[in-house]
Amino acid sequence: MPKFTFNLPDIGEGIAEAEIVAWHVQVGDKVTEDQPLADMMTDKATVEMESPVSGVVTKIAGDAGDVIAIGAMLVEIELDSAVGNAAVSKTKEAEPKSAVVQDEDPLMPEPVAMTEAITSPVAPAAEPFVASTSEKITASPAVRQRAKDLGVDLVDVKAAGGHIRHADLDAFLTYGSKLGYRPAQMKARRADEAVKVIGMRRRIADNMSASKRHIPHFTYVEEIDVTAIEAMRADLNANRGAKPKLTLLPMLIVAICKTIPQFPMMNARFDDEAGVVTRHGAVHLGMATQTDAGLMVPVIRDAQDLNIWQLATEIARLADAARSSSVKSEELSGSTLTITSLGPLGGIATTPVINRPEVAIIGPNKIVERPMFVGDTIEARKLMNLSISCDHRVVDGWDAASYVQALKKLIETPVLLFAD
Repeated sequence: MPKFTFNLPDIGEGIAEAEIVAWHVQVGDKVTEDQPLADMMTDKATVEMESPVSGVVTKIAGDAGDVIAIGAMLVEIELDSAVGNAAVSKTKEAEPKSAVVQDEDPLMPEPVAMTEAITSPVAPAAEPFVASTSEKITASPAVRQRAKDLGVDLVDVKAAGGHIRHADLDAFLTYGSKLGYRPAQMKARRADEAVKVIGMRRRIADNMSASKRHIPHFTYVEEIDVTAIEAMRADLNANRGAKPKLTLLPMLIVAICKTIPQFPMMNARFDDEAGVVTRHGAVHLGMATQTDAGLMVPVIRDAQDLNIWQLATEIARLADAARSSSVKSEELSGSTLTITSLGPLGGIATTPVINRPEVAIIGPNKIVERPMFVGDTIEARKLMNLSISCDHRVVDGWDAASYVQALKKLIETPVLLFAD
């Protein structure tokens, strides 16, 4: 029967190669026209390739993680007899079905591909051991689960009255079994697992390596009293009406934007190959967002022109779009400064990695309540450490410290956030 060679089409302007993220077919599979064949990732997007013909797959280009050139063979298909030789001349190429794009230099290329497309294949789990059951044997669910994990048939375990307890299972493992004793709290050891670094995780690894390799990082941390701004936030939320609920993030962004004009070197991008630093007038703020597929950095455009309610709305919209893989390409590129936070996960301080080619990244940390001297008295205050990492080729330590002190003043005196 005739064979049809499906070559990888041009799936993006200026793209010379693409990585195989996941296969939807294998050699020997029957496919129909428009059936998904593979997910391919470029620097810009993850694209689902579809079969232009029906038939049986006889050859595929490689394994997940392999990179192939545009125009190279992706899949070879033996055509159905009903199709005939006419299908060989068919020139239809698979159109990209859906694409979720990422910035060329994301902080940690927050998920560019759909979760299913970037998950490494894992060997199927072995069939679980199913212990024999008997109407005369009773045991709690915890004992039954432990016996199942250990591979013990409860029929073999002796127990007074037929009701098996952990102590009976312990005695069996110690004296009557070749499996060896294991405490009740211990479960079977998890087998080693080799996971190939491909797709999104490879992009993260490459970009983080490039950032640390090219940028001499330094991190400055300051403690900020957020008692007053948290009280203001509570008051605003209590009287917000139909407006979105405020987190601390929109108020921090207002403070960041109000201090940028005094410190233009913080809102910049460094083209180290050309030796040019561009100080941007507008603040296009990257917002590191954790998703199931990894870290994405959608961008709040012209953040300096938005009030706290508009910022809250935009933050929620972009976060939802990132987590649902519906974020647009233009929303994932062009950031001039990035903010990243672990939120309630905590930590005394962070040392965030710069989102290259930016020159700074800001990391607010967890808010904790601690006793603090206020004048001659001790009061309970809400405190937060604020971290900033900078590119020492562009930003000096004095500049970073001065910028954070300016932020501290606004945050600790929040009325200044709304003063012109």
